[in-house]
Amino acid sequence: MAARDPSRPRKPRARKAAADAPPPPAPPRPLRWLLRWTARALLGLAAAALALILLYSVVNPPTNLYQVSESARLGGIEQEWVPFDQIAPVMARSAVAAEDANFCLHWGFDMAAIRAAMDDGAGRGASTITQQVVKNVFLWQGRSWLRKAIEAGLTPGVELVWSKRRILEIYLNVAEFGEGIFGVQAAARHYFDTDAANLTAAQSALLAAVLPDPKGRNPAKPGPFTRKRARQIADGAETILQDGRAACFEG
Repeated sequence: MAARDPSRPRKPRARKAAADAPPPPAPPRPLRWLLRWTARALLGLAAAALALILLYSVVNPPTNLYQVSESARLGGIEQEWVPFDQIAPVMARSAVAAEDANFCLHWGFDMAAIRAAMDDGAGRGASTITQQVVKNVFLWQGRSWLRKAIEAGLTPGVELVWSKRRILEIYLNVAEFGEGIFGVQAAARHYFDTDAANLTAAQSALLAAVLPDPKGRNPAKPGPFTRKRARQIADGAETILQDGRAACFEG
């Protein structure tokens, strides 16, 4: 084999040429600034949400965006917070039977209900009580992908930190039962002139029947549909008591 002429320059190797290539240009300074502060803002919001979840595990939420807007619109609202042990057990069972029969069995999302809703189309909802609490306490009303995305992110955190009993306690105290009527204590007094602790099975079922449409249904003057729905809820409340699906908040 002929010796290489040392006077001939070596050809640069492709690998070295690639290594010597200039780095890709960095994003423009305004864009880098925007990305950096967007990331910081998202982290800050996540930290604030976690702090509120931890706080509300022991402190009752003072109000929410929807209650503030309704109070401004109506000139005031009716609400009186009551602890869970001052709410009739049948009222809690009725709310679960009406809104989330598998409340004790899921971790915030009822996958079977979601699949059923997808099969049925937009006419059927699949939000669990936990998701409704997240929306009512932390977010705003209305349908939007942004709100649903944030709700989906917060729901597992609430399930992880709060007990099922605490989730249901907050739900029953912030749910809307009529125009300007929030919480089961205000509803019991407004419609039946009693306290939440003294609600009967029939009254509880009627109150639970108005939850999907609190401005369109009246538990004190129920129409045929509301009466029929209340009978179904009363049967469902008894069923979840017998089959153990109320154990997570009654035990």
